[in-house]
Amino acid sequence: MAVQPVRIYADTSVYGGVFDEEFAKPSRRFFDRVREGRFVLVVSPLVEDELRKAPPDVLAWFERFRSGAQGVTVSAEALALRQAYLGAGIVTPKSRDDALHVALATVADCAMIVSWNFRHIVHFQKVPLYNAVNILHRRVALEIRSPLEVIEDEE
Repeated sequence: MAVQPVRIYADTSVYGGVFDEEFAKPSRRFFDRVREGRFVLVVSPLVEDELRKAPPDVLAWFERFRSGAQGVTVSAEALALRQAYLGAGIVTPKSRDDALHVALATVADCAMIVSWNFRHIVHFQKVPLYNAVNILHRRVALEIRSPLEVIEDEE
């Protein structure tokens, strides 16, 4: 029986992580899993906009995966969910783009969002808060993980 690939929203930090000494190995292994068909990437205009400001090698890496990715739009529903996260005090307005990444992954019905952002997204105090807001808005809880947690490292 074939296993269905997991739909994953990778925020901008995961693409940049490929070229960061600290995060390169697990980031590359994450993208190996995408190539193997274990994960289907979901991308948003927010990721695309943020990557336009990234170094050329990061943007080129993203472009390698863009054609096989599924898209999500910045809908009124995603913006309302972002506002709910802000209203709940999960993050401040200064981090509204981080909240939008989580909202976009949620409304796109992704199984999870992966990020290296340990301050505003993959944070032990914030994850249950994001999911509490999701449930209040009749959404399912979203797995919020770092790439290191999803690569099934064989070593």
